[in-house]
Amino acid sequence: MFFLSGFCGLLYQVAWLRGAYVSFGIITPVLSVVLSVFMLGLALGTWAGGRLIHRLRGTLSQSAILFYAITELLIGVWAFFVPRLFFMGEEFMLGAGEMGSVYYLVMSSAIITAAMLPCCVLMGLTFPFMMAYAREWDDSETDSFSYLYLANVIGAMCGSFFTAFVLIELIGLNSTLMLAVFANFLIAGISFTLAAKEPLFFAAKDSSDSRTTATAWTGPALRDSLPMLAVLFMTGFTSMALEVVWIRDFTPVLGNKIYAFSGLLSVYLLATWLGSCLYRFHLARNKALPTAKLAGLLALTVLFPLVLNDPRIIRLASALLISIFPFCAFLGYLTPKLVDELSLGNPVSGGRAYAANIIGCILGPLFATYFLLPLFGVKASLVILALPYFILFAFYYQAPVLNRDWAMTTAVLSLCVLAHAALLNHSHEEADAHGYPDKVIRRDHTATVISYGSGLDKKILVNGIGMTSLRTITKVMAHLPMAFHPKGPESSLVICFGMGATYRSLMSWDKNATAVELVPGVKNAFGYYFDDADKIVRNPKGKIVVDDGRRFLKRTREKFDVITLDPPPPVEAAGSGLLYSPEFYSLLKKRLNKNGVLQQWFPGSRKELLQAAARSLSISFEHIKVFKSIDGWGHHFIASMEPLDNITPEMMERRMPSSAKADLLEWEESKDIIKLAGNILSREAPLEEVIAGGASAMITDDRPYNEFFLLRRTFPALFMARES
Repeated sequence: MFFLSGFCGLLYQVAWLRGAYVSFGIITPVLSVVLSVFMLGLALGTWAGGRLIHRLRGTLSQSAILFYAITELLIGVWAFFVPRLFFMGEEFMLGAGEMGSVYYLVMSSAIITAAMLPCCVLMGLTFPFMMAYAREWDDSETDSFSYLYLANVIGAMCGSFFTAFVLIELIGLNSTLMLAVFANFLIAGISFTLAAKEPLFFAAKDSSDSRTTATAWTGPALRDSLPMLAVLFMTGFTSMALEVVWIRDFTPVLGNKIYAFSGLLSVYLLATWLGSCLYRFHLARNKALPTAKLAGLLALTVLFPLVLNDPRIIRLASALLISIFPFCAFLGYLTPKLVDELSLGNPVSGGRAYAANIIGCILGPLFATYFLLPLFGVKASLVILALPYFILFAFYYQAPVLNRDWAMTTAVLSLCVLAHAALLNHSHEEADAHGYPDKVIRRDHTATVISYGSGLDKKILVNGIGMTSLRTITKVMAHLPMAFHPKGPESSLVICFGMGATYRSLMSWDKNATAVELVPGVKNAFGYYFDDADKIVRNPKGKIVVDDGRRFLKRTREKFDVITLDPPPPVEAAGSGLLYSPEFYSLLKKRLNKNGVLQQWFPGSRKELLQAAARSLSISFEHIKVFKSIDGWGHHFIASMEPLDNITPEMMERRMPSSAKADLLEWEESKDIIKLAGNILSREAPLEEVIAGGASAMITDDRPYNEFFLLRRTFPALFMARES
């Protein structure tokens, strides 16, 4: 049962993270709040649960399994409502202004906390409740936590992996959540059945049986426990902070933030499980490793993810995931060991020890998001978070249990790893910009933005991922839909700013234009790419808003003649499906004026993703034209609810003001606007041909086909038959 409980807990975490991204934006603060609230609930639950179970059993004279059953039932009920609470919070926050404001960040964090915390507290209660039930069967049991920890970690590992890599792709987000709710109800049902048998069992026992006699649980005094509690706090704090930094660093290689989160979490939990298994194996033989030796091993391995994955040498997802394994395994060994030593089977002491670890887990992600990453970036953050393990090893260095040669060798190797990481290694965040001394780095709580290069070779990296380049196709994203508007557009909107080329092109029409960008650093980098950026920013006909595109469409009252979309690459990026779904297009249509025109850019090269995106668009708009880009990759979709003109190069030229023509030709060798317009329009591809053949899948909010693809690409023949 505790395996299944752990499975559901991590399923909820992965699914809630996706839901929080949808409602509050795909930004690092949302990730850190979800992680911290999850851990806060577990901490409060484990801290209160040990005391609560004593009172409940003493007052009601019932087995702990009854209260465990009630808790699992309540988890399932509350978990069902969490996505709905997110939606209500999203609607409430529409009047909170731009997403980058302090008010928005504080209030959205409060809403996420209110939605998730009760359920997470209930999850935390399950640990001391189940420990108490185990103690009912054997009151001499002093290491029950490590057994429960082992079962829960296995379940959590499976929950994290199967949710992201299997279930959402197969059955969608809503069905995945309902599966977990059903599993909680199943656990509750089994537990209620066990509870129903307990009175008979109690009656059959002698009154002197430990099950009916109050047991005086003992454990170390709080003052004597403080050093170990401090270590548990530190390991929780640093491990969760490291997870946030790893996700930021590894996403450029893993390619999808949800996959990066789930992949790292799955490996973390697998390593933790194996470490816990090894601890159980050693404990049974009375050969558990001393904390001093574990401190040395942690210091040696904590920087492996940075040292072994220098992007100048290797960019393999498998290498990234393997590199975190040793460190996580040693943590998995140390945590239950310390909790067992502190609790001696006492649910109160066990809850206190586990809570110390989880309090660290609460604060770690927030510290990484709001302090380390904005100030220091990925590489320095990893080094800073490694330092406590070197301090811990230094504290234990003279411990009698350590062999002198082993201690000296481990210390030297650890310092070599530290020096290599600090002085020689690069992170994936800055890899592509290495070698550009004039690069400009902008960091904030949302992302790290690096601008580098010169002339038309200027580039932009957001968290290590290249977003766009100075190409004419970015201008086509503006001029093509503007030219298709039958009566001359008076207003336009571009969602996703990039280098600002599309927004700049819209402004060349001398009409009202709005740009929406999620990352403040991207907006602030505009001047790096264009000398006239300041002039454009000061133009009263334009404005740049820091917000999530969907949220902006929900909260604005403006309507536009043209809306152009340039979703961030890659197509598989976490949350990108939210800009290709029918639900998004339904929202977008409400913000289009009559005869309004949409331009949707699709940069992907995989045919099945192009078809899925085209199907989602085709059920949302009655009239669609598709144009292959003049660079030979990517497609421009032009869509409207009214018939679209079959414009000729001459018509396009006549509809464009002279400033717009000059802008479109800016980076072209030929200055013949008719020739360039002809090149653009000649690449039209019939929508029917784009959609024809292949699978029948679409991209929807519930089934983000482009974001969840592992099974489909691993077993293509099976999925083609299933989707046809």
